[in-house]
Amino acid sequence: MKKHYRPLPSYLTIKPSKIEGLGLYAVKDIESNFVMGVSHYLINKRYIRTPLGGFINHLDESNCKKILIKNAFFLCSRRKILSGEELTLTYTFYNV
Repeated sequence: MKKHYRPLPSYLTIKPSKIEGLGLYAVKDIESNFVMGVSHYLINKRYIRTPLGGFINHLDESNCKKILIKNAFFLCSRRKILSGEELTLTYTFYNV
């Protein structure tokens, strides 16, 4: 069977958010300090969002954080995130 491109890991989905518009949600429990993938790339002095970074909403007490490695930010869970919970990030590129 041919593998198809998935813009998000199988344990995440996009659905309406109580915070703003659409949000990123866990469909399975995600352990604490779990690296989910690249959320932003630095290309020509600009940050480009991936599908993983494009739907995560801001919350001051977020359950995720960004980790910078070379020219990419990786999304990592701060704590255990339960299935059905929205993933959130404290925005640092600009003020909300």
